Amino acid sequence: MRTIYPVLRYTDPRAAIDWLGAAFGFGVHAAHEAPDGSVAHAELIFDDGMVMVGRRPDTAPPRVRPADDDYAVYVAVDDVDAHHERARAAGAEVVRPPFDTDYGSRDYVARDLEGTVWSFGTYRV
Repeated sequence: MRTIYPVLRYTDPRAAIDWLGAAFGFGVHAAHEAPDGSVAHAELIFDDGMVMVGRRPDTAPPRVRPADDDYAVYVAVDDVDAHHERARAAGAEVVRPPFDTDYGSRDYVARDLEGTVWSFGTYRV
């Protein structure tokens, strides 16, 4: 059972869903449309984790680009180097290429198509 669900809001959630699948390997668990055909809410899965995706309200203040080390989500992956190459090939902005940490994890950091910072690594609890 999952107990924490990060919620990410995008200007174009449909484009974000497609991009997150191509670049980071997320699969669509569920997607619900608004009456106008846009994505109202979606649930994306990666292994046993999930993030929720929705539309940024038109009334939301302009998005501030987070600092390179201001991660929104950390995702554990088995092969950081292969995941990094997939993300890079799909156009992810690599903030920090694969590196080894002092606590035994191999990580990398990337931005998605709207600038959200993601961290990927081998550290698992």
